[in-house]
Amino acid sequence: MENTPGPGAGRKEWIALGVLMLPLLLVSMDVSVLYFAIPYISEDLEPSATQQLWILDMYGFVLAGLLVTMGALGDRIGRRRLVLAGAALFGVASAAAAYAHSAELLIVVRALLGLGGAALMPSTLALIRNLFHDARQRGRAVTIWTAVMTTGISLGPVVSGLLLEHFWWGAVFLINLPAMALLLLLVPFLVPESSTGRSAAGARRFDLLSAVLSLGALLPVIYGIKEWARHGYAPVPALGAAAGLLLGLVFVRRQRRLDHPMIDLGLLGRRAFGGPVLANLLAMFATVGMAVLFTQYLQSVLGQSPLTAALWSLVPAAGVAVTAPAGAALAQRIDRAYVMGGGFALSACGFLLITQVRTDSPLWFTLVGGSVYAGGLVAAMTLANELALGAAPPERAGSAAAVLESGQELGGALGMAILGSVGAAVYSRDMAESLPVLPAGVPGADAVRETLGGAAAVASGLPGPAADAVLTASRTAFTHGMGIAAVGAAVVMAGAGLFSVSLLRGVGRTGRPTPAPGEGAGQGAAVRDGSPAPVEGTAARDGLSVSASPGGGRVGEAAQGDRAGDRA
Repeated sequence: MENTPGPGAGRKEWIALGVLMLPLLLVSMDVSVLYFAIPYISEDLEPSATQQLWILDMYGFVLAGLLVTMGALGDRIGRRRLVLAGAALFGVASAAAAYAHSAELLIVVRALLGLGGAALMPSTLALIRNLFHDARQRGRAVTIWTAVMTTGISLGPVVSGLLLEHFWWGAVFLINLPAMALLLLLVPFLVPESSTGRSAAGARRFDLLSAVLSLGALLPVIYGIKEWARHGYAPVPALGAAAGLLLGLVFVRRQRRLDHPMIDLGLLGRRAFGGPVLANLLAMFATVGMAVLFTQYLQSVLGQSPLTAALWSLVPAAGVAVTAPAGAALAQRIDRAYVMGGGFALSACGFLLITQVRTDSPLWFTLVGGSVYAGGLVAAMTLANELALGAAPPERAGSAAAVLESGQELGGALGMAILGSVGAAVYSRDMAESLPVLPAGVPGADAVRETLGGAAAVASGLPGPAADAVLTASRTAFTHGMGIAAVGAAVVMAGAGLFSVSLLRGVGRTGRPTPAPGEGAGQGAAVRDGSPAPVEGTAARDGLSVSASPGGGRVGEAAQGDRAGDRA
């Protein structure tokens, strides 16, 4: 089997990519689409406070917990087949959610939506490898995938707000139906099935125990982190996170013993794959952690309506539209490690701009800071996704995509918890110093020092001067907390940039990777990512070798099985 660059994609492949982006956009939007709809759902279904939280969170928990399982399943039964099954389930569950008559039913249906979304997300990224064999075209396709995925999360509240102005709350789910119908109609004609479903890799028995362990590890850890971010330390979420970590250790030990593991730990340990996974985790840490604070600043400090704040929050997408394609083009000429490092450095500069935001700062200054950090982050994430996807063997593209996305989910949860906690701690300290005493008998006085929303609620019941004092102090304290959190994000991004340049240098360079120190000439042929050659048997199992082409995009391709999978 020759290891040469595949043919360029034509109109059919690019149309297929557009069709695959529809479910990705909707799956990303469903993470945040209920933010505006919850008051209407509460009025109609009358959920308890706990049920309301589960309505919001169930989708994200199931989605994150099942990504690894669904990625591995797609590698075995075929990714196109899994996309079609996920689209059908997502469509049916969307219709059921729109007409749910009880809070309990809506929670169950949201879980089914998470299951459908988990089937769709890793398969859409893995199928890009099947559609685009030319390295430069695949790079552009991954750029589009990353931009759509990150934009969808921001677009959810906007679409929700627009729909709720004209329709009932179920409309936020019904918008999924046309896209899923189009997907079911066009994918069989436009997207080729991967060959792994008929190969030895696809014929292997699905490891149900590993699937259960991965779900049992990821779900309670992400739940514990999100509860910490929302309510602070509590015994039950802490115990859940600890139990998840223990199950994660059991999962890792099982993967090491299996001949055909769900996650290839040897692949995860290589620079060309493990490095981008960590880079993506750090990027999502900053993205999600700051997005929570950024949205609150627009709404509660600047006093914008939810819909207006959501619309302004889309402005940073302009930075993404410029930097992501520019980064991908630049990576064709120089080592992509430097481009990734530059993207993280740019994002650090954006966060440093956010540290200078005050309660009376002009809106344009805040949006410029947001555009700079968002543009740098997405540029770095695009190259990380492309590098990891090229490093994964074709028969494990779905599992590799799922690991990438699981890292993103974990990074987002950590960012929300850690950066959110930093902002909350600064807010509480500043409020205790600037507003030590409230008028006697004021209900909810403790809430003033805990959250900006609590301060606004208490201020609404106070006379004019006292209300103004509370609002001014709380808005100043929140903005200060956001600035300190932005300092933390900038430090993490600077560290991510140094990590990218030092660890990934040579991995994405045009031409042959430079052998790592200590590698002999004989090892160079077995090196696919600039890291030490794999242990005996690993390269034979994965069928790996180095292949380079102009632009460096073919570094890390798998020689064995690639062309066979393409012909299929």
